[in-house]
Amino acid sequence: MRQKNWRVIIVGAVLLVLAAAFFLFMMTIAPKSNDPVALMQIVGQVSGAVAGLSLVMIVFGLIGKKA
Repeated sequence: MRQKNWRVIIVGAVLLVLAAAFFLFMMTIAPKSNDPVALMQIVGQVSGAVAGLSLVMIVFGLIGKKA
C-alpha cells in the first residue's frame, strides 16, 4: 500500500496557484511596458515552467511512497 505525500501535493498546488496569479498580474502590467510582447513571452515561459514543476510535484505526491 502506498502512502500519499500530502506536503508535496499541497506545495505543488500552491505553486500552481502562484504561477497563475503571477501570469494574470503581469497581464495587467504588460501594456505599460516598452515591449509587451517580449515581456509576456518571458512571463509565459516562467509561468509554464513553474506550473509544469507543480504538476509533477502533485503527481509524485499522489503516487506516494511505500509504507
